[in-house]
Amino acid sequence: MERLLLGIILVLNVIFAVTIVFFERRSPTAAVAWLMVLFLLPPVGFVLYLLFGQNYTRRRICAMMEQEDRRFLRETFGEQDREFADPRHRFATPEAEEFRETIVLLLRSGQACLTEKNRVDLYTRGEDKFDALFAAIRMARHHIHLEYFIVNNDDLGRAVIHALAEKAREGVEVRLLFDAMGTRAGGGSRAAFSELTDAGGKIGVFFPAIYRINFRNHRKIVVIDGTVGFIGGFNIGDDYLGEGPLGRWRDTAVRITGDAVRMLQLRFLLDWNYVTGERLEPAPRYLPDPGSPGTTPVQIVSGGPGSRWNPIKEGYIKLINSARESVYIQTPYFIPDESVTDALRLAALSGVDVRIMIPCKPDHPFVYWATLSFIGDLLDAGVRAYTYDDGFLHAKTIVVDGKAGSVGSANWDIRSFRLNFEANAFFYDAAVGLALARAFNEDLAVSTEITPERYRARSLRVRVKESVSRLFSPLG
Repeated sequence: MERLLLGIILVLNVIFAVTIVFFERRSPTAAVAWLMVLFLLPPVGFVLYLLFGQNYTRRRICAMMEQEDRRFLRETFGEQDREFADPRHRFATPEAEEFRETIVLLLRSGQACLTEKNRVDLYTRGEDKFDALFAAIRMARHHIHLEYFIVNNDDLGRAVIHALAEKAREGVEVRLLFDAMGTRAGGGSRAAFSELTDAGGKIGVFFPAIYRINFRNHRKIVVIDGTVGFIGGFNIGDDYLGEGPLGRWRDTAVRITGDAVRMLQLRFLLDWNYVTGERLEPAPRYLPDPGSPGTTPVQIVSGGPGSRWNPIKEGYIKLINSARESVYIQTPYFIPDESVTDALRLAALSGVDVRIMIPCKPDHPFVYWATLSFIGDLLDAGVRAYTYDDGFLHAKTIVVDGKAGSVGSANWDIRSFRLNFEANAFFYDAAVGLALARAFNEDLAVSTEITPERYRARSLRVRVKESVSRLFSPLG
């Protein structure tokens, strides 16, 4: 019986291998890694592929979603790329002029329309972000749209659900979209949302089949009355107030008012329509005139596994290549591909002050040891790296020359670049850039630098952990 079972697994592994080589558009590195796992560790490889692999069907679904995205955005906002690529066009701010190529790139690869009349408020503490969120919820008059990877069934999660239910009882349209895997892990079953649904609110569950690790909705978006939006790295749960096992939580999110909220709204409507089958249209009640609360140019950039291009990663690389003075990056996970590694290495060798900050402790040990390995590759090129020692660093940010950058849900790793649905805000404004750079520099006071000497002095045990974790990091 055991031989029969092993034979069946070997046959299935061969079928999986053929699928990987001929039908799935994986990178050569990822394809080779999967083939090694399937043939060197047959039973283990079989299970891993069921959990992490078999992307062909889902990629077809995601490609259809991507086509709908492009149609929806084109019909709503038209084409900006030709206009903005013309050097005769003048942007409203000098920062947008300086980063024109980044703007055009994101327009073409990610359908990321540029909006120029925005106000952006930055939050690095969970208490401040959720105070602002609750205040915005209380002010809602027509609709509240939330989209999160994780909505935990804990004190903060229940408080958010209660606040939403109160607004639903007042007649406000409330829609909450969450990822099945992320939220289920935090105890957020459908029963946990009964107060909201009983009050008339609606919930949507992204990819309910949670046995699949890939293709999760990792976005964190809020839109209230079409005039106030939030985007960033915070999920909903006590952890994000620093009350979990990892201690103090350092993250980044922004509150946006202005034209960019319309782009956040479109992102939500597209995701909601896909998950629920409801056909919400971009009607004026969801896309009201936001006024002119500020002057910050913003692009809302979406990434996903169905995209022909990789707009968030490409935006990161373009910002790095545009840097003249500094590149500051914060990320909990750093598993870049060669294009990102080369961009950072070339920037540092060219004299740009490149700094990367990661956590001092792992929430996912495998990813943490791989992160240290990739950090080590860059130290000799002059990249400076730091571990954040005052809790857990979960921010996903880049700021270049104190003038342009990005805040959102996308980590600096292969999963965010290729396998998850992400959303980031790219901005071109010195005021926002300086605020992000100031936050980074303040964090340096509670961080430890990973010098080349310190990295080379790591123990044999750590070197083995890094090597093994790095070997399997391309899987996906």
